[in-house]
Amino acid sequence: MSLYELFFGFTPATRAKHPECFTATTIDRHTCHRTTPMQVLSLGMSRTGTASMHAALTILGYDTYHGFHFYSNVLDTDMWREAYESKYFALPGSPVLDYHFFDKLLGHVSAVTDIPAASFGTDLIAAYPDAKVVLVERDIEAWYKSFHDVFITTARSVVIPWIAWLDSAYTSKMWWIGEKGVALGQFGARNADEFAANARSTYRKHYAELRESMKSVRMICWSSSCLMGGSRFASFLERKCLMCLFRKSTRPKS
Repeated sequence: MSLYELFFGFTPATRAKHPECFTATTIDRHTCHRTTPMQVLSLGMSRTGTASMHAALTILGYDTYHGFHFYSNVLDTDMWREAYESKYFALPGSPVLDYHFFDKLLGHVSAVTDIPAASFGTDLIAAYPDAKVVLVERDIEAWYKSFHDVFITTARSVVIPWIAWLDSAYTSKMWWIGEKGVALGQFGARNADEFAANARSTYRKHYAELRESMKSVRMICWSSSCLMGGSRFASFLERKCLMCLFRKSTRPKS
């Protein structure tokens, strides 16, 4: 997906890779409730193979929420914004991030991976004590290069803020999650240079906090370089192993 496509139309390849971006719904999650148990929390940082994790969890039968999914239901960003404002900005009147909140926002899925969910790892662990936790980690320099190429490069764009200003109903909501929620909130960055400077320390803090909060058998941790084998993963989730898990076509880069 590229800026060129935003202006001149999306290619069939992009539509096939990210179908959720082209299936628009208008569901206000504030009115929803849990319809399926939350079973798996994959809380690795974005760019550690979250797309591969989404594919694997889907193959194993879990309805899984990935970062791309709020593109198909832009109203999700309203509750994600509330969550960021509560956790990272402590705004008066912000909601308590407990299972009551997440059952509305994520009540339609049984697993999560990628941001924005990964920005709320400790909160989700506390909200769903029976869910199993998967923590995939990547060599920090390999992660930083991938993260920089996507997130920090986007933060340097002078075009996207203008698009967000012109499109308050859609792009502006997405922009807030990335620019304010992730960059300023989670990474403490007021601009792209600070985003780059804070990236590695935020990455280390993210994993340290999750390991500290989850010293139990319901967590499994490994490097993204091991994502090609699924037997240990499926066994941890008490599911039958499928040999197509983490196939090489889904590289650990997102």
